[in-house]
Amino acid sequence: MSAPYHGSCNCGAVTLTIASEPLWVRQCWCRQCQKAAAGNATCNGLFRTEGMTVDGTVTWRGYTAASGNTVEHGFCPTCGSQLFGRNPSREGAQVVRLGALDDAQNLKVNAIIWTSEAPDWAYFDPKVEHWSAQPPGPAAKFA
Repeated sequence: MSAPYHGSCNCGAVTLTIASEPLWVRQCWCRQCQKAAAGNATCNGLFRTEGMTVDGTVTWRGYTAASGNTVEHGFCPTCGSQLFGRNPSREGAQVVRLGALDDAQNLKVNAIIWTSEAPDWAYFDPKVEHWSAQPPGPAAKFA
């Protein structure tokens, strides 16, 4: 599968279509992501917001991450499915939780981040780049 990507929350109240390929695909083991993923890592793709269509209401909640960035998570207020992540350092792009996409089979993880916060039982594919914390960010604007 390749773009366009389609997806939704668990109840279908929020749907999304993404016209482009992700800028990156990562597994994140930070403590905030572990809480969001019931103890595991989150799997995320960073997509340009241009060409992204979201139908339905998304509720946003924010916090200060260990990286120092203000991070917001977007979720369906009806079923609670977490769909998105964003922060001011990624103007023109936002994270999409891969589980929200109907078919993400071809989106391969190209980095594993915040490995320093992972539990001892976590497995890291040795063929994938690892970062103990937040890797250096790309250019601030993606539009």
